Order: sequence, then C-alpha cells, then structure tokens
Amino acid sequence: MKFSDVIGNPSAQERIRQMIDSDRFPHALLIHGLPGVPKLTLARVAAQYLQCTNRTGGEPCGQCPSCLQHQSFNHADTYYSYPIVKIGENPTSNDFINEWKEFLSENEVEDFQKWTKYLSKENAQPIIYQSESDRIVRDLSLAAYTSKYKVLILWLPEKMNESCANKLLKLIEEPHADTKFIFVSNDAKSILPTIFSRTQRVELKRPATEDITAYICRKFNADPESARIAATAADGDIAQAERNMELDSETAQFHQDFMQLMRMAYVRNLKELKAWSEHIADYKREKARRFLNYASRMVRENFIYNLHNPSLNYQTRDEQQFSVKFAPFINEYNVERLIAEFTRAEKDIRMNGNIKLVLFDMAIKITILIKV
Repeated sequence: MKFSDVIGNPSAQERIRQMIDSDRFPHALLIHGLPGVPKLTLARVAAQYLQCTNRTGGEPCGQCPSCLQHQSFNHADTYYSYPIVKIGENPTSNDFINEWKEFLSENEVEDFQKWTKYLSKENAQPIIYQSESDRIVRDLSLAAYTSKYKVLILWLPEKMNESCANKLLKLIEEPHADTKFIFVSNDAKSILPTIFSRTQRVELKRPATEDITAYICRKFNADPESARIAATAADGDIAQAERNMELDSETAQFHQDFMQLMRMAYVRNLKELKAWSEHIADYKREKARRFLNYASRMVRENFIYNLHNPSLNYQTRDEQQFSVKFAPFINEYNVERLIAEFTRAEKDIRMNGNIKLVLFDMAIKITILIKV
C-alpha cells in the first residue's frame, strides 16, 4: 500500500511521512477520528513505510522483501491486535488471524460493522481481552527479525477491557527501543486516559464528498450521480457510502421498514404497529439502532425535499419516489420532534432498554406527530 491509496487527509499523511523520514516516529502514535475514515489504512501504510528498505518518492517502494511481506500480511516484525469474540479460554487476536487477513484484503476502508460479520457473530460485542495483553507482551519481547523496528498496530484501543489496558500500560511507558505502537481509534475519549496521555496524536477528518465520490465511482464502477448521492448521504463516512451503494445493503430493507412505519402511523393501525415493532426488534440491538439512524436521516431528507431544490437532496431513486407523496407530511412543526423520537429510541436501545417496548412507544408517538 502507499500513502496515495489513503482517501483524504493529505496533511496528516505528510506529517506521518516526515516523522518517519526524520527518524522521529514516536514510540506510541494514536491515529484517531470518526468511524468510516480510513485510519487503519493509514496505519498500515505508515508501518510499511517505516519498515521499507528502499523508500521512493515519499512512498514505500512496494518491491523490497519488507513491502512484499506487508502486501501478504505476513511481515515478521508487524503485529496486529483487534477486537474479537470469545472462543475458548484465553482468547487472542491470533484466533481470528485468517478472518483478519481476509477482512483487510477485501476492504480498503475499515468498517467495524463488517468486521463483526467476519466473526460470524454480527450482534456480538467484540472486545480485546486481558489474554491479548499477554500475547502482545510475549510477541514484543522478541527482537526485531528483519527490520529496525517492530510495529504493533492495535485497532480500536477503546475496546480493550480494563485489565488488558492496564497490563499494556507498563509496556507503553517503558517500551523496547525497537518497538513502535500505532493505535487506531474511532473514539479517542474512551481510551484509558493513562494510555491516551502517552501517545502522540494525529486526528483525521472526514474526507471531502468529492474524494468519496471518486472512490465510489472507482470501486463500484458507478455513474457519478449515483456515487455522489451515496457519498453525500454518508456525510463523510466512507464505510457508510459503500453500504449505500451495495445492492444487498440494509438501505433498501430499511427503506421498506420506514415506509411501512409511516403508512401505518398515518392510519393509526396500532395492531400493525405492534407487529412492526416486533419485526424491527427481531433485528437485534445493533441493527435496530442502525435503522433508527436511517429513519432520522429520512425525516431530514423529506423536510429538505419540500424546498424543491434537488441539489440539496441526497436520496436513492426509490427514496425520492416515496418522498413525492410523503414529504408534505414533514414540516417545521414536526420535523425536530420526529427526529427527537427516533434519537431517543436509539439511545434507549443503546442503554439496554426493552427493544419491543421502546419501538412500540415510539411508533405510538409518531401517529400523533405525523399529522401535526
């Protein structure tokens, strides 16, 4: 991989490149930013550039033995750590190394939602267990084999349990001279403060819509207009833009669920709304939350649709067809209140509320708001 493969954030790329060129790469670097930004991609490029033996024009050469090993995810001095689900005693990332290599090879931009599918437990909550810290300490105690530096890329340090984080703290405070840590975080505020304070930090911003549009056109061989709609609706989240373009994505399914909710709410069919609530609850907690976020976006898009300025609307063709008749029901009197109900329901579900009760209560309130 090369720095030029990273979408957006050229200044952050240059900063990291200069750290390496000047031999001032910190012992612990934290690359952080919102989900859907290619932080893990940049971390991988940084590790490859750091270990490349023939850097060319500010890029890894791609041809030396070190670069070739990186391309096959088999570099002897590069280690990965990432959230997993528990299988057996003392679980570590190595239990899912084949799934991890497949995940990296198939996804240019990391997506935690997709990673859970590689674990075959989409509704699980992957974490980094204490036994992982033992594995890391053991691996990093070995001398560098082929490179000047050993590199540990730790994806989502905020998902380390407290025991794991505390055990790694000593290693981060007193690192081996030939060891570099690269942490990649979606939520830097949730990292153990004592670890966070010992890192040098580079924050990535969400890429411009134009950059994401170009990426979507290339990856999906999409026409520019479809790519623009997918990119803009994702609000800088590249992973979401990809999901927007996938033919089998949740978006089409969620659109049907949203239309059904609004139609039944309008006629106040409580029996069907109860069945609808049970249907969404069957998605389980994480997917139900994603639907509620989608519903909030649809309310906003339909409010904007009333402005009759197509350049401001970012919907699929099916969504636009529904908006022709539905948008007039979204107005300045109910738009914020509707969004608030979806947001409140999402928060309640995130806080382990009863999904069926939360959704049915929300649906009843929408029957009132939709006619305001």
